Amino acid sequence: MDSSVKAENLYGMAMPFTLAEYRSRVAKVKEEMARQKIDLLYCSAPESLFYLSGYESYWYKAQCPREWPPLSGMAIRQDVENFIFFDVDEEEGLARNYTVATDIRIYEEGPAISEIEFIMKNLKAEGWLKGTVALEKWSYRPNPAISQIIQAALEKEGCRVVDGSDIVREIRVIKSPQEMAYTRTAARIADIGMKAAVEHIMPGMTELDLRAEIDYACAKAGGETPGLPTLVRGGSQPHVGGHVETSRRAIMPGTVVVDLCAVYHRYHADLARTLSLGEPDTDVANRMDLSAKAWSVLSKTIKPNNRVSDLNKALEDYYRKAGIWEYKSWVGGYELGIAFPPDWIGIFTYDPEVDSGDRILPPGTIINYESNFHLPKGAGSSIIDTIAIEEDSVEILSKIPRDLIVVEA
Repeated sequence: MDSSVKAENLYGMAMPFTLAEYRSRVAKVKEEMARQKIDLLYCSAPESLFYLSGYESYWYKAQCPREWPPLSGMAIRQDVENFIFFDVDEEEGLARNYTVATDIRIYEEGPAISEIEFIMKNLKAEGWLKGTVALEKWSYRPNPAISQIIQAALEKEGCRVVDGSDIVREIRVIKSPQEMAYTRTAARIADIGMKAAVEHIMPGMTELDLRAEIDYACAKAGGETPGLPTLVRGGSQPHVGGHVETSRRAIMPGTVVVDLCAVYHRYHADLARTLSLGEPDTDVANRMDLSAKAWSVLSKTIKPNNRVSDLNKALEDYYRKAGIWEYKSWVGGYELGIAFPPDWIGIFTYDPEVDSGDRILPPGTIINYESNFHLPKGAGSSIIDTIAIEEDSVEILSKIPRDLIVVEA
């Protein structure tokens, strides 16, 4: 098969990546399993299922009634070429139309114990219930009650159960050229959303009104559902953290923070800017200007394969010299994962007050950087960009200026 041709599932439906890329991902997982002496990995996290098989659902039953347990997933045996994909009967069409799986086993919807027994019976028949089995224990799915039943069933068969949460998550850190391309498309869509915010903001509209305009613009440009809802936070809200929900609160003259994440094939780009509806207070403008200038330091410091700790130190030194370190809300960033609600954050985070150890930023990494500060008069600010690290270059993906964006009131 031509490695440039997109993979097709059993029904001939095109998938986001080539079959060769899906196979390469599974092969890397098996290599890591062998290194950690893990015989079987059962993947249950939506991000893992999408990354390894293409599976993408609207609903993962994470908080469902007991009659609908969240058990679908894929079993990977370290010494067997193929993997087994398990799903409930009502999702059979999804499993067959939206994955590259060739061994799909369907169980009837019913009590959790009967569905788990189906999975165990199939794995045992294949001779897979031997040795060490890893579960993705840091995933919210399945919930603790179901996870405990699964672990007990595996231990009853004589398996040693360990945590394998980081196996797929660490492999996902290094993006392929196609993943990088999807992220760049997401960044272009994010810019469209931010331009819509600047175009439509006006006094008296609610935060929800503005969010609707942003989300509409992103959707019209091909953007998908983000891992977290678009945030619009207007006006002076002293002592309120950065993650307060968008509300019916009316937007009035002053600063307005807009934080959005555009998504394309589940790959995403985080973008935040601070707008000023009307001319800003001088002290507000000055602090925003100093916050924005951090990107000049970042651009000069960040290089492929450089240490995260070096980046942290350079930025902290800048903020302290600029005299705004004491006003920080949070400065730092994280690896951008795959955008499935309820989150979009990947496996690692970094900031100057946390020891990053020996972690580096290898080519293929996608991260964001956030410069969030408390402003005078009880206001807040946020500047966030997504950064792509290539073999010999680093690119900040948004084309939107990072300065305070002043809009006529």
